[in-house]
Amino acid sequence: MNRRLLPERTERLRFREMTLTDLDHLADLLGDPGVMSFYPAPKSRSESREWIERMQERYTSDGHGLWIIETHDGEFIGDCGITWQSYNGIAVREVGYHVRADRQGRGYATEAASACVDLFRREFAPGLLTAIIHPRNDASRRVAEHLGMTRIADDRAHPWIVRTVMGLTVEAQAS
Repeated sequence: MNRRLLPERTERLRFREMTLTDLDHLADLLGDPGVMSFYPAPKSRSESREWIERMQERYTSDGHGLWIIETHDGEFIGDCGITWQSYNGIAVREVGYHVRADRQGRGYATEAASACVDLFRREFAPGLLTAIIHPRNDASRRVAEHLGMTRIADDRAHPWIVRTVMGLTVEAQAS
């Protein structure tokens, strides 16, 4: 895929590709034990660098990945985007999101993820968009539900956890 995609800006947010200049912000975000409480562990600075590099590879190979989300005046909020994931061996596109702890509860994840649903509708519909969520991550589940997703499966691919798979069949835009 040569074409690189980006969601449209929203009322409060804009999207851009990650670069290594984002390392300080992403290391703070992905290293925050609260933000990463439903991951096996917070990410180290070097793992955050690998995260950025992996997203840059995804932009090139897939045309999409997780993007930086920031306010229109450039305040870093977190990341959000569409990545290839799998559950129970089934490859799916997933919308994912991480928001700074001090900016959570303000609707940023839902706003950003909604822009990703719109992008999915324009570029990939009809199709299934998922959110694969730790079963105790109520906030993430609420975001998925606000997008119109419902529980479609349990992911039993990991030996240490059964994750909840939320999904939404996105129809193409009417012309």
